[in-house]
Amino acid sequence: MDYQQRINKIQAVLRRKKLDGLLVSQPENRRFLSGYSALDHGIGETAGLLLIPAKGDSWLLTDFRFKLQAEAEADFLHIGLYPKGLLALLREMLPDLGIRTLGFESHYTLHSFAEKLNGLSEKTGVRFVPTTDLVEKLRVIKDEDEIAKLRASVDLNEKVFEEVYSTIGPGQTEREIALIIESTMRRMGAQSPSFDTIVATGGNSALPHAVPGMKAIETGQPVMIDMGLILDGYCSDMTRTFVIGEPDERFQAIHRLVRRAQRAAIAAIRAGVAAAKVDAKARDIIAAAGYGQAFGHSLGHGVGLAVHEEPRLSSRNGKKLQTGMVVTVEPGIYIPEWGGVRLENMVVVREDGCELFNKNSTWLDL
Repeated sequence: MDYQQRINKIQAVLRRKKLDGLLVSQPENRRFLSGYSALDHGIGETAGLLLIPAKGDSWLLTDFRFKLQAEAEADFLHIGLYPKGLLALLREMLPDLGIRTLGFESHYTLHSFAEKLNGLSEKTGVRFVPTTDLVEKLRVIKDEDEIAKLRASVDLNEKVFEEVYSTIGPGQTEREIALIIESTMRRMGAQSPSFDTIVATGGNSALPHAVPGMKAIETGQPVMIDMGLILDGYCSDMTRTFVIGEPDERFQAIHRLVRRAQRAAIAAIRAGVAAAKVDAKARDIIAAAGYGQAFGHSLGHGVGLAVHEEPRLSSRNGKKLQTGMVVTVEPGIYIPEWGGVRLENMVVVREDGCELFNKNSTWLDL
């Protein structure tokens, strides 16, 4: 990864926006620009911030707990420690760096901290400017190294599912299966789940973001598993819906309809096609079969260092897809009391179509 090249691009953006620098606090943005992988313990306890001047060398500001990790992972940056707190360090550094206008990521900054920045402004004369999506816009297009990491994450996610699927049977609870999935992820080499695993059976599978509970699997009832993991910093996201035992005609018909909608959407993905048109390919098929009101979420979302990022495959997104974007394709039908079916794969947009990351279609084609 050429992190300095990424920082250079951000510095060019800062100069165009007449900003002297940028404080980067959002963890995925911080890692994207520096390779520094320490995790925040929530938005209120940071593992560090990047201080990127519009010109010159950049800094990683952190505390003693992360000193060795910062030096090892971001050795091309200056490391600044703040034993007396971040604000005290900024008060000392900003005048020396000639920074008079400093952007901060307003979408990942507590209001209480923004108020403290305003107080610092009164003491230093530095103007703090809220910004959004300066780094995220660079993250939307993945380079081939990132694509390889995403492909590997999907591959491992599938292997985890295959191993756990063979052990699932009647009587197991949603929560039990979710625990097995997440422990298997770690045992097979994942850093962690990329989100809390969803396991939902029976009527619970009609909840797109169901929370696993103590409901037990019964033969013939839908079982929806939505799972993802983080490998080398990059996320995967996959949903499979199946039944234990022989599926009845209703389940087969709905499952096949959702799969047909997914295949149509994937076939439509290529550079230059509007995201809304891809969404429509799947939505129109489901609506024509009479289930339009049962598909209430967007078709997909971007995946990278974060499991949910731009672009969105949504009826409201008229922007055109570009080569290197990585998205999920996850149509679903949800029927109260009966249950739901969602099928989710990940693809990368190419000039003449898309590359499907998922290799095993055993649980997709009935």
